[in-house]
Amino acid sequence: MAALVFAASYMRIVIPLSLGGNTAAIHFGNIFCVISGLLLGPLYGGLAAGIGSALYDLTNPLYISSMPFTLVFKFMLASVCGLIAYSKDRKAENFKVNVIAAATGSLTYIILYLGRDFLNNIIFLQLQLMPTLVMTGQKAFASTVNAVLAVVIATPVFFVLKKALDTNNIKI
Repeated sequence: MAALVFAASYMRIVIPLSLGGNTAAIHFGNIFCVISGLLLGPLYGGLAAGIGSALYDLTNPLYISSMPFTLVFKFMLASVCGLIAYSKDRKAENFKVNVIAAATGSLTYIILYLGRDFLNNIIFLQLQLMPTLVMTGQKAFASTVNAVLAVVIATPVFFVLKKALDTNNIKI
């Protein structure tokens, strides 16, 4: 799953932002982060999402400095997703709960990612509040699109994968 997260992170549309020369991206990495949480549960799903995303950052000079944050934030995305999907003796078998799990994990990531970016701009780059809010808002748009794609695509794909694994007696 870490390899799938890594590979899916390369499938992206880069969006240049109007301020500071920064970019945001619509990508498929978060889809596989959610699938990792649903398929492998909170610990192993979190590790797969975090490691796969961190490896992507290590291979891209634009993101290498944010690799430690990515490792933790993507771990949290999949871990929260897995915690909810496997809560109360569930085994990620309830579609509605899985949608809630995917949305909550994705929201967790958005909060962590935008919070770090906002604080970095204010504290370390010493940008004024208004430009920081504009940049954070632009990144929030891309992050929200990624989250919606992750919930809408990952949840049904998970059930297809789970059925194929069960049919072939592959236990995870």
